[in-house]
Amino acid sequence: MPTPRDRQARVATWAAFFVQGLCFATLLTHVVDLQRRFGLSDGDLTLVLLLVPVIAGVGSAVAGPLASRYGSGPVLRISQAGVCTAVILSGWNTDLVGLYALSATFGLFVGAVDAAMNMQAVAVERRYGMSVLTGFHAVWSVGSMLGAGFNSAFSALGVPLGWSFTVPVAIGALISVVMLPRLYRRDEEGVETPLEAVASRAPWRPIIPLCLAMAFLYVGDAAVSNYGTVYMEKALAASGWLVPFGYLVYQAAMLLARVPGDLAVRRYGPAPVVRAGAVIAAAGMLGLVLAPGVVVAVVSFGLVGIGLSVIAPQSFSAAGRLGAGAETAIARVNLFNYVGFLVGAAVIGTLNDTVNVRVAFVPAVVLVALIVFLARGFRPDPEPSRKTTLAPGPSPGPAPREPGARS
Repeated sequence: MPTPRDRQARVATWAAFFVQGLCFATLLTHVVDLQRRFGLSDGDLTLVLLLVPVIAGVGSAVAGPLASRYGSGPVLRISQAGVCTAVILSGWNTDLVGLYALSATFGLFVGAVDAAMNMQAVAVERRYGMSVLTGFHAVWSVGSMLGAGFNSAFSALGVPLGWSFTVPVAIGALISVVMLPRLYRRDEEGVETPLEAVASRAPWRPIIPLCLAMAFLYVGDAAVSNYGTVYMEKALAASGWLVPFGYLVYQAAMLLARVPGDLAVRRYGPAPVVRAGAVIAAAGMLGLVLAPGVVVAVVSFGLVGIGLSVIAPQSFSAAGRLGAGAETAIARVNLFNYVGFLVGAAVIGTLNDTVNVRVAFVPAVVLVALIVFLARGFRPDPEPSRKTTLAPGPSPGPAPREPGARS
């Protein structure tokens, strides 16, 4: 049974996910405003946007060894403060060099936060002894939707851009300062000592399916996030409020699917849930390629959101079950988030420019469908090679098992 300390750490980790979603959406939904402020061409804007995931990969890679040495809690607290600061300053900055510098700073810290908060989530799941990780990603979705809502409201009220950035992120920063000191300490996470971390590096072989699934997932996400509105306008001749409606349905469906996602994993096991999610997402992507009208397209956006919703959290959960070198494994899996985004943006953008936006979604159909064959890699190892030592506290229950797996 989880102790009050475990519940306290779980709430603190919820807070970290919420603030990260809030900050990310605040910046993302103001991209057009920043483009107008600096007079950026579409090409220049693309360079700025690609800078973020490239630098985020560095932040994620650095977070692994730092978390092994100091614990993911300090890494998360410092990095989230950096994210909040970079977003707030972006709202007030009027210098083009400052835009690039702040984008790089945001990317570095956001990569570290993504890795460290998932390490904390895996530690919570380990202590609870059952699947709880998908719920954390649901909270991220709530924060993201709230950040977008703040932007819409402030735009309608004519609030200056600087304050439109500052108000929601300052609220997030306050939540972070109050809640994040309650995260697990290093000795409570069950991580290795520095000497153990040096002696036993996380192996690549068991996480390759997880890394590929993460990359393929984010190719699909990049297709919807970057080109969903372009698709609605160019492929379906939608206009007005219908143009962003597909993306809204995608995000809402992802949130709704993540709420019961942990229950599904507990009942059926992670591999069947990931496999089913890949099938649903691939069907949705194919629906976007073939949709004859807006109704079918909107339903397809929803299917993509439902299908992709469980894959990322289960990738982190599977990496966290490795025992030796789990923190490094989580950071590596997180790195492929950015690999998928970059590949998706490059391939889909090229096809959109040279052929048409429907054809641009075809690579996403194929890659998301391939996750079906990677799902076997999400099965918990019935005989882990090494047990992770936990701090005194409740005895953790078994990791989520696939039905029929050997004890």
